[in-house]
Amino acid sequence: MAAATEDQHVREPGGTMTDTEPEPYLHAMTRVNLRPIATPMPLGFFTVAISSTVASSLQLGLIDHAHRQAVALTLFSAFVLQLLVSILAFGARDVIAATLMGGFAGAWLANGLVTATNSPGGAQVLGVMNLVFTVFAALMASVARPKKVLWILLMIAVPRYFVAGLYGVTDITWLGYAAGALGMLLAAVAMYVAYALMLEELRGKEALWIGRSGPVLDAMHSGLAGQLHRLEQQAGVRRTL
Repeated sequence: MAAATEDQHVREPGGTMTDTEPEPYLHAMTRVNLRPIATPMPLGFFTVAISSTVASSLQLGLIDHAHRQAVALTLFSAFVLQLLVSILAFGARDVIAATLMGGFAGAWLANGLVTATNSPGGAQVLGVMNLVFTVFAALMASVARPKKVLWILLMIAVPRYFVAGLYGVTDITWLGYAAGALGMLLAAVAMYVAYALMLEELRGKEALWIGRSGPVLDAMHSGLAGQLHRLEQQAGVRRTL
């Protein structure tokens, strides 16, 4: 790349360098290395399923409220795992999956810290956060339609976090039970998504319904040239994000 950079300048008689257009053969001298990775998404969705089950069990009264600190400590592992999944998904060039997993990671961390420390006004603060997270989940659902099973999961997450937010703000008991029930449903769907994706990776084809369509379906079946289409315009190659 040093030679390519040098070709973008012309030395004037006084010894200074002036910018010019890149040489026509610069593309032929450029190499972009891609590294295949195992998909991190089954781990991400299994983490959603397990953590949602634990948190919802507390809301439903299946775990005594006196043990909320122990529940909070289990959520820290969810934060670590989903942050890892988010980082790997960014490296795999899937901004939807990466953003979703990063959002879940932040939510688990906030819930864990506030619940573990029993901060004054913590329930109300988490309620507001959950209401805003509802908007985040709705916006993510609006761009996740080509991944039908992910879209279904997000359409469950929207009412789940909305009800949880109302419960935190109002402290109405039945809202807590409703949020817990929706959380269990979210966990079941997340478990299905994780299992379906893992089977697909193991068998090399769709084993359970995932519902891909449009460009997402094309990406699963197109050749290498299709995967690299417009690579020079993607983040990490272009000069600005």
